[in-house]
Amino acid sequence: MTEYVNINPKVQKASRASFGEALVSIGEKYPEVVVLDADLSVSTKSAGFSKKFPERFFQMGIAESNMIGTAAGLALSGKTPFLCSFGCFVVGRFETIRISIAYNQVNARIIGTHAGLGIGEDGYTQMALEDIALMRSLPGMGVLQPADAIETAKMIEYLAGHHKGPVYVRLTRQNLVTLFNQDYEFQYGKGVMLKEGKHIAILATGGTVYNSYLACEKLDKDGLSTSLINIHTLKPIDEDLILKLARSHKRIVTVEDHNIIGGLGSAVSEVLAEEGASIPLLRLGVQDIYGESGTAEDLYEKYGLSPQKIYESICTDHLQLT
Repeated sequence: MTEYVNINPKVQKASRASFGEALVSIGEKYPEVVVLDADLSVSTKSAGFSKKFPERFFQMGIAESNMIGTAAGLALSGKTPFLCSFGCFVVGRFETIRISIAYNQVNARIIGTHAGLGIGEDGYTQMALEDIALMRSLPGMGVLQPADAIETAKMIEYLAGHHKGPVYVRLTRQNLVTLFNQDYEFQYGKGVMLKEGKHIAILATGGTVYNSYLACEKLDKDGLSTSLINIHTLKPIDEDLILKLARSHKRIVTVEDHNIIGGLGSAVSEVLAEEGASIPLLRLGVQDIYGESGTAEDLYEKYGLSPQKIYESICTDHLQLT
């Protein structure tokens, strides 16, 4: 492991909570940052910014399309807007994002919280499982998903002060295990090697990264040497790293709390297919169905994203290919 990897299961925080804290921090440093929310500021954690900088916070009500259009106008006026809602609600206004933000290539940061099965009991109507696929389809739109609270804070700092163009950021409701120490530096478009092996390369994103790490430990004990890579940037994805892994490993596995169509698995498939890489690929995620209500833990177990289920799926795949 690299020097900035420090996996600590005792320290956990949801990426939405870290985002809320980071908003206040960047608000003090970057006066051009403004925040918009769609009547969910307590849930998206933008409420802290509203209290600290009330003149730069805009509560738009349950009107995501209006929020998106307003954010685009603010961006065209020189501001850096962070617009917040549940992932399924804000991305559900796809046509407005497409024209107002993506087509104009404005410096808007679309924040979608409560993504994936990890939302738990709120159920499938509020469970963003197609949001990555939609945002990846928009020209010029970056798509990000941090794996822990520290990476979230570093990512938001980067988006506030350095990045040009529109970005969608996908955040969790559930707590995430701390993976990094404060020396970690976020690099847009670059995968992060958490552990290095030689047989199986596992590429995971967001809430599935730590579960994949636990699965790696079991696989290593079975004699299947694993590499684990955190893919925080789903677009533009790290093509060079994927091709390097394809040359150095016997198979690749992708793990995501999202529909396997259009998400991380699809992005990796596209890279491998375009380069003619002849390596088996196993995509783990939601298998082209809708989610349901339940605890995050139970849903991860049922849909194959718990540590044990990831381990079993990879073992089964390995036996079929040998």
